[in-house]
Amino acid sequence: MKSPAKPSRPDFSREAPGLGIVCGIDEAGRGPLAGPVYAACVYIPPEERTHPVWKDVRDSKQLTATRREDLFAIIQKQSCFGIACATAAEIDEINILQATYLAMTRAYDDMCRTFSCAPDLALIDGNRAPAFSCPVQTVVKGDALSISIAAASILAKVSRDRVMQDLHRDFPAYNWASNAGYGTADHLAAIRDCGPTPHHRMTFAPLKAA
Repeated sequence: MKSPAKPSRPDFSREAPGLGIVCGIDEAGRGPLAGPVYAACVYIPPEERTHPVWKDVRDSKQLTATRREDLFAIIQKQSCFGIACATAAEIDEINILQATYLAMTRAYDDMCRTFSCAPDLALIDGNRAPAFSCPVQTVVKGDALSISIAAASILAKVSRDRVMQDLHRDFPAYNWASNAGYGTADHLAAIRDCGPTPHHRMTFAPLKAA
């Protein structure tokens, strides 16, 4: 019997120095019933790529919450980055795909503006992407292949989880500190018992049904 394959470790092969400024973009929070969708954009300069942190950077879902928090601060110190979101109201207005694109565009623009950089290529996790001011390459399962995308996935995930923790304090019945707004049994029960909040995505099926 074969042992299960180990998760692949992302690398810098898609961000070779000869390609110029290559950034990675990923999102967090497309599936939940409540809260914003977040995106992050990360460019790691070649001179920062020898830092030991990159050996631990991978798809945010493969990391514990504590490890994501630890990596969050280090990634920011070793890279150029932007983090942005689209709200639940924007998701309802333009749909979740377009809202995800909006968050990605805002994160990209935030990085370019904050760090005065103009990427030559943007690597986007998945198989679809919005248009940017530079060429775009989609990478299926990119957070398992590209360190820049994996780093972006961590920044986006931690940023969104922090927001859901804050919202939990105002709406504790929905247990967002634990379920992050996903459609868990306790969250669905709270929607039935308490109704939706201003942070719920009313165009998502369970909310429309309620």
